[in-house]
Amino acid sequence: MYAYNVPKFAPIPNSQSVIAYGNARFAILTSRLIRIEYDPEGLFDDRPSQVFWYRVQPTPQYEVKKSSSEVNIETNDLILHYELGKRFSQASLSIFLKTENTYWRYGDADNTNLKGTIRTLDQSNGAEELDNGLISLSGWSLYDDSKSLVFNSDGWLEHRDKPKQYQDLYFWGYGHDYLSCIKDFQKVSGEVPLIPRWALGNWWSRYWAYSQSELLALMDSFNEHDIPISVCVVDMDWHITKTGNSSSGWTGYTWNRALFPDPDNFIQSLHQKGLKTALNLHPSEGVHPHEEMYPQMAERMGIDPSTQEPVKFDIADPDFVSAYFGMLHHPYENMGVDFWWIDWQQGAKTALENLDPLFWLNHLHAYDHMRGDKKRPFIFSRWPGLGGHRYPIGFSGDTCATWESLDFQPYFTATASNVAFGWWSHDIGGHMGGEKEAELYLRWVQFGVFSPILRLHSTNDPLLERLPWGYDSEIEKCTRKALQLRHKLIPYIYTAAWENTNTGVPLLLPMYYRNPNAVEAYKCPRQYYFGNELIVAPFTSPADPHTKQSRQSIWFPDGDWFNFFTGEYYSGGGWDSFYGGNEDIPVFAKAGAIVPLDNGGVSNTTENPQSLELLLFPGANNSFELFEDDGESLAYQKGNYSIIEFEQQWKPDELTFIIHPVDGQTSHLPKIRSYTLKILGINEPSFIKLIIDGKEHRLSSVYDETTAVLQFAPFDCTIETSAQLILGLENGLISKRDRKLDKVK
Repeated sequence: MYAYNVPKFAPIPNSQSVIAYGNARFAILTSRLIRIEYDPEGLFDDRPSQVFWYRVQPTPQYEVKKSSSEVNIETNDLILHYELGKRFSQASLSIFLKTENTYWRYGDADNTNLKGTIRTLDQSNGAEELDNGLISLSGWSLYDDSKSLVFNSDGWLEHRDKPKQYQDLYFWGYGHDYLSCIKDFQKVSGEVPLIPRWALGNWWSRYWAYSQSELLALMDSFNEHDIPISVCVVDMDWHITKTGNSSSGWTGYTWNRALFPDPDNFIQSLHQKGLKTALNLHPSEGVHPHEEMYPQMAERMGIDPSTQEPVKFDIADPDFVSAYFGMLHHPYENMGVDFWWIDWQQGAKTALENLDPLFWLNHLHAYDHMRGDKKRPFIFSRWPGLGGHRYPIGFSGDTCATWESLDFQPYFTATASNVAFGWWSHDIGGHMGGEKEAELYLRWVQFGVFSPILRLHSTNDPLLERLPWGYDSEIEKCTRKALQLRHKLIPYIYTAAWENTNTGVPLLLPMYYRNPNAVEAYKCPRQYYFGNELIVAPFTSPADPHTKQSRQSIWFPDGDWFNFFTGEYYSGGGWDSFYGGNEDIPVFAKAGAIVPLDNGGVSNTTENPQSLELLLFPGANNSFELFEDDGESLAYQKGNYSIIEFEQQWKPDELTFIIHPVDGQTSHLPKIRSYTLKILGINEPSFIKLIIDGKEHRLSSVYDETTAVLQFAPFDCTIETSAQLILGLENGLISKRDRKLDKVK
């Protein structure tokens, strides 16, 4: 039996949470989540299923009222009604949602579901129909887990062996509190692992037969163009593709020495340049006789190597899986391969009926990656279905390089939050087809800056240029600026990644999550929340050929909003049109927003920075808790991380900004940190005061009246001390000047 790092399941709910009546059983997992089972034999199953691993939850407050014919189970949010002794039907099973004053009855169709995601966007050229998610305007959602497999004591999947009438349902009744639904789902299915910090930098990938020297030189070229890069993905030509046997060449495990004469040196050189690397993997054709490791694999699987019989790919066989990892993958990881790109569709069947090979590949690879409790469970693969959030990150597939594809991706990415899948990686620029269109490429990169993972990629078509300097100087300048910004945003995004792990809140959220009662929030699919501080609405259509300006319609929720780059003020509670040139990206900060940026200059490193720039926006009280750790290990699970709180206290005539002392472990932090503060959308203050560790310091600043931006000189303080910036203006600090006339030329 293949022994891997089996998850620590906790599938049996507290006995106080379980109520059974004959052939029906109900587990009150939270006040809004109930597991509903029916077994004609009265034998219920508490093994962890593919989706649900942690049914042990604090027992919520509830009350049971039972008569001879019926039972009512009431929590703070729901009332479940069941007619005793009957199979589930519209008449026998219903749930009343208190906040919505509405009923769900068994068999009801979810006609207002807000959708989730799909496995892949392969061949996609625009909008695709998404599968249902867990969020619905109805205020309830239902997931049927009856047919899923279950884990045995060895951590291997097997059938439940239940009668056909068996039902295992999960009902959420959350009203319009959508985040509670997603959080409750992750409580019982598992958290999103904290992704490595380096994954948030810029990635390079291309389906192209690069040689070792060409690829290393290309990585140097990024630095020569002042563009930071953190990951180099090597597509399938790293291995032999012309096999001389029945293998198509897509599957491969033997280095192509004509292109990579010294693989060890190649990977070491990437690491020396500050890059992580992945190798492309298409495992479904097994191991053929041309592979270097074929003789050992064949013998291990009971095949005489002299027969040249291929070793079949059988991910459902524990013996094959043991050899698959031990002989095919671990040697490369020992060489320095940081993770695997599990590419291609592995079909829909395995030797174990109903086992999706992609789900099992993702699960096994993720948990094998963390063997020895050294690395986080990190892979790069397509979405395998509900529960796939445990295996970040996702590869969305081979899209067409068209405006239609780009236009769909903001909606697609944010909507995946409805199944807790927050880490999609798209082929930035599109994968195939289309034309060499510089503007489309630029806008895709700018969307990538404000998407979960920024990975430049395309197929092996020379017309599909993905290098920022492969177009004209204007596109290179704008793309360089965007890719540099992505690197600067890593402290902000990594903190959001921690929040995703720690609280279940995804990085990207559709607008209706925080504005569920606003009709407009459901009618702006091209915009989304990016972390807690920002709204992003990327340009996804060509600029007007006459004005050379792109346009995007933005819906602003109630409150004060500011252009993230210029500080221009926008009043919430309505729609506005945003126009911009090549450099512009429609990004808006909420009142009081605090956004930390890496201010360490252009480099490939993604380590915790020595220098931070803090962008501040007036108008509200707020705090931002910067999360930092070693960026790669599992030590954060044992509390080995730090939090630095940035706090803004707001009055109309005074702003106080506080950098609090570090809380937590500090071994991963610089002892002294340089801070540069920039306040956007503010009138020039009449007084400024900086206090560090109780002592007042002089701090020079420059105010730009045209842009209403106050820029401070850098200052240093140790991570154990506090710093306070106080500024004020009797006539009011916030700048709401209408700048529309400034743009008329």
